[in-house]
Amino acid sequence: MTGEPAPRAGFRTRAGFRTRAVALLGAGLIAVAALVFVTDRRAAAPPVANAIAAKPTLMLLSSLPLVFAETFGLDGGGSPALVALAMRYRVEPIGITDARTLGHRRLLLMAHPRAQPAEALVDLDRWVRGGGRLLLLADPMLEWPSIRPLGDPLRPPPAFADTGLLQHWGLRLDAPDKRGLQPRQLGGQDMLTNSPGLLFGRCAISDDRLVAHCHIGKGKATIVADADFLDVDHLDDPAGTNLKALLAELAALER
Repeated sequence: MTGEPAPRAGFRTRAGFRTRAVALLGAGLIAVAALVFVTDRRAAAPPVANAIAAKPTLMLLSSLPLVFAETFGLDGGGSPALVALAMRYRVEPIGITDARTLGHRRLLLMAHPRAQPAEALVDLDRWVRGGGRLLLLADPMLEWPSIRPLGDPLRPPPAFADTGLLQHWGLRLDAPDKRGLQPRQLGGQDMLTNSPGLLFGRCAISDDRLVAHCHIGKGKATIVADADFLDVDHLDDPAGTNLKALLAELAALER
């Protein structure tokens, strides 16, 4: 991997206006969700030593119902994945990967995100090359159940919408050879995936082709070809190994 700034022509722009509109709509909804989530947690937290402020910041960008359910109700306090993340990090949901949003923060989890505008992908690439740490869950065959109809812009996309980012980093993401639950490893931890994809390319790729570890400029990007493993409510994961694997991989990125 080289550290040169990426040319804007390296990313496809055919998503155009619709991609930007969906991204901005998602950003607005996530901002509201973040405000309510953070306010609720501060109200419930004991006034002891500002434990939340002492946690490292983790930006979260996702099309999945992690902060709130798809109905956007205020009940439940977030998914099990969000609860696990909030034990270790000060989670900041975001809706777009532009330079202003990424700022000087260091760690980002993109969990099956919606397609980003081309200029936001350029900003993301530059952020990683400048020293950012990214964990990208890019699922080529999402099995996550949704109450929203096909075509609804708020429904998680059926496959990771790569508009050139992985190719720019020398990777290719393929659909799975077979569907269904399959055991895998992430962050040195056992976990259960659902129809995981396959990664190919010039990064360090695991033998089962689930995980790619890329050194990009001064930063790092870890790409995982599955996002369904976060749906622990619908997987047989009584010991919480999937979320332990997620936290272990994030911890490895922090180093």
